[in-house]
Amino acid sequence: MGTWIAKNRTTLVIAAVVLVAAYVFYYAASDIAPSMYTSAWGYAIPLVLAALVGVIGERSGVVNIGIEGQMLVAAFAGFFAAAYSGSLVVGVLAGIGSGLLLGGFLAWTTVRWRMDQIIAGVVLNIVALGLTSFYYKPGQLLPGLMPSFDVPVLSSIPLIGEVFFTGTSIVAMLAILAAIGVHVLLFHTRWGLRTRAVGEYPSAADTAGISVERLRVINVTLAGSLAGCAGIYLSMDASSSFERNMVAGRGFLALAIMIMGAWRPLRAFVMAIFFGFIAAVASQLEASGNIDVPPQLTGTLPFVVTIIVLAVAAGRVRAPGAVGQPYVKGDQ
Repeated sequence: MGTWIAKNRTTLVIAAVVLVAAYVFYYAASDIAPSMYTSAWGYAIPLVLAALVGVIGERSGVVNIGIEGQMLVAAFAGFFAAAYSGSLVVGVLAGIGSGLLLGGFLAWTTVRWRMDQIIAGVVLNIVALGLTSFYYKPGQLLPGLMPSFDVPVLSSIPLIGEVFFTGTSIVAMLAILAAIGVHVLLFHTRWGLRTRAVGEYPSAADTAGISVERLRVINVTLAGSLAGCAGIYLSMDASSSFERNMVAGRGFLALAIMIMGAWRPLRAFVMAIFFGFIAAVASQLEASGNIDVPPQLTGTLPFVVTIIVLAVAAGRVRAPGAVGQPYVKGDQ
């Protein structure tokens, strides 16, 4: 335990400072702070799930530019499946299923067919936008609202309980559990060791008897379920409607969050909340009317901050060694 604390001293100090600052703001500005924090977490939920998709893919050696398209198709499939069937459960299953399907498509084309990973992701995004726009029909309604609940004990914690565990949804809880679960699996299990091996040194992993292609295909495919959950949240939880291109760049923002989180699930989780807070600040500035700025400009604030943070973080984080490189047995 002492060794772990020593290795993560800087991270723990920063986390403690941020937490103290969050509580100070929470009590000092009690009129706006709770709603801002809740809004920040709502914005961060799909970013957390999408960033985990990127982490799993790139830790396996596969760049997933198609997260945006996966989320969009999942939002579309989940919403309209629920609207036409009259069942939220059917909608959720359709959304997750579409995420898995597109994850499998990306995995097969990039790993088995060795198609350029960037091109495959861009094609997926273009096709997703075209199909969802073409088949979109306005006027559809969900059969009901996604259920919400309070988590016993945890919901009574000041600030943290109010934001994360009061009136929460299944997808929101899944985002928290997925971040913790992927971290544990990635760094404390045999699967995680093998995944990191095929993402760093695939030839060594192959020599050790690990099927590089099979593990990459499985990981990228299963990660698609998280992209499906992110899409479901956008169209069935955060709102009760589907709009053309409603993902609005969140898939690309999630990739930036993954990089700034150094390809580590819990750090990506924290970075997603940070950008959620930036979005909440932008909304508060727009709602307050104190600054005469067009809403289109305030809406770009999270992306502007992303560019700035990426520029600062450039060179300070290292991607997995074999990310983006197709593996051909015997060539390395």
